[in-house]
Amino acid sequence: MDLQDQLKNLFPDHVPEEDPVENNVEEGIWMQEDPIICKYEKRKGKPITILEGYTGADEDFKKLAKELKTRLSVGGSFKNDSIIIQGDYRNQIMDILKEKGFKVKRVGG
Repeated sequence: MDLQDQLKNLFPDHVPEEDPVENNVEEGIWMQEDPIICKYEKRKGKPITILEGYTGADEDFKKLAKELKTRLSVGGSFKNDSIIIQGDYRNQIMDILKEKGFKVKRVGG
């Protein structure tokens, strides 16, 4: 007897939801026509990836920064209307942003 059967025995009147709604970070993020610029720099000898050019609200850009850092398992910050990611992750970041529907332009290198 699996967990679903046990729950049905305990709560016979309960009707389960078919598809629970997942908390989607993409909801509410404003999509723009201009491309987001993805560039590579070295600061103090260490590589970083910088994303600039988002014209929406800062809160949306902060949500995007948090999701990128989580998916890539790296550190980073949001400063001066740009996202700074530690390391050279241009290809992965560009793939993630294209997946979400953003236009991305690679600058430098």
